[in-house]
Amino acid sequence: MEMYNPPHPGDLLKHEYLPGYKLSVSAFALKIGVSRVTASELVNCKNRVTAEMAVKLEKAFKVPAQFWLDLQTQYDLWHARQHVNLDNVEVIAL
Repeated sequence: MEMYNPPHPGDLLKHEYLPGYKLSVSAFALKIGVSRVTASELVNCKNRVTAEMAVKLEKAFKVPAQFWLDLQTQYDLWHARQHVNLDNVEVIAL
């Protein structure tokens, strides 16, 4: 069953992980080896979790990379389903 409007992974980082570990965006950036801008764009939902970022988050928080990628995929799919025009797509499968 598909979740309604799933959260961006950045929301989870911003509202659960950073406060839970008492991390500022700057401290988070340093700990995962990215620029402050990159960390800020992620936690403010302006950038996607890439495979590379998922591996960094996996090491930092001991949460599987697949978890972060799955969150991103759920978010992306939900938004694609809201915006992609399928009028010109024909059903091929029976």
